[in-house]
Amino acid sequence: MNVIRVVVVGYGGMGSWHCDRIRSMEKFELAGVWDINPAKLKNAREDGIFTYGSFEEVLADESVRLLVIATWNDVHEPLCIEAMRHGKNVISEKPVSMSLSDLDETIAVAKETGRLFTVHQNRRWDDDYLTMKNIRDKNLLGKVFRIESRVQGSRGIPGDWRREKGHGGGMVLDWGVHLLDQALTMNDQNLLESVFAHVTHVTNDECDDGFYCELLFKDGLRYYVEVTTNNFITLPRWYILGENGSAVIEDWDLSGKMTLVHNWDKIDSVPVKAGTGITKTMAPRTDETIHDEPLELVRGKWEQYYDNIYDVLEHGAQQTVTWRQMRRCLKLIEAVFASAESGSVIRFDEDA
Repeated sequence: MNVIRVVVVGYGGMGSWHCDRIRSMEKFELAGVWDINPAKLKNAREDGIFTYGSFEEVLADESVRLLVIATWNDVHEPLCIEAMRHGKNVISEKPVSMSLSDLDETIAVAKETGRLFTVHQNRRWDDDYLTMKNIRDKNLLGKVFRIESRVQGSRGIPGDWRREKGHGGGMVLDWGVHLLDQALTMNDQNLLESVFAHVTHVTNDECDDGFYCELLFKDGLRYYVEVTTNNFITLPRWYILGENGSAVIEDWDLSGKMTLVHNWDKIDSVPVKAGTGITKTMAPRTDETIHDEPLELVRGKWEQYYDNIYDVLEHGAQQTVTWRQMRRCLKLIEAVFASAESGSVIRFDEDA
């Protein structure tokens, strides 16, 4: 088995995360790291990792086949392009680029050089996402007409470069890129028709500290995505509505359930008191017409991402995160910003 030597560029949170995992894999060897911050290089050496003196030194190391770019968002594109022009294969941290035009330029260089170029969309392997995708794929609730996906925090934007617009900060490009990629991957063959979004600046004037958006797909599915950083009562991570039932995942611990209808014909109900009045329409169903079922949990194996990278480089396999998917996600991000700025619905042209 050929072992692929890897350099991680950027030794922050995600860079060190990649390093830890690469060091545990048989198919890959961590050659070292490079960072513009001397303190980060010192941290790497203390962690027993070789450090390069410059990016040029990384590019000159002919034993290295793969670079992981885990830097500020605004330099993903130039570093990827330079690396590929020097014969290196590259994984970019998300977001893969700051604009669709930048991404298209990077893809053009990948085609020109024949190098691997992809992005690390690790949350396609999250258990909560895969569990909800399984419910949809298996039609366990009947036709699904609404999906709600939320990540909520209460500490604002982290106090580093993620607060700076020039470096690609903000929650749309941080957590948003994950949730939007999940929405598109769950609907890979379902055309997206329109986007309506609003971004928030509760704790930060320079960057968005949260956003809300609703995606309308061709089959009528409405997919709601929310990221907040100033929310002190957390709503469910996932909520999905189908013709024959509903499902919920409360949090990362996968607590939740499915509630299914097994007797649609019995719709009579006893009115219940509601505020200063009564309601029959909103009266709860009885146990003889619905029942709860535990979630059919699906466990993800994140290692499959790097397994695919190895198969692409060694066996010519198709990369899991494709250029089409990368373009679609970045185009959606641009539509979110455009909708928020204009306050209007943005029509999404899948062919553009």
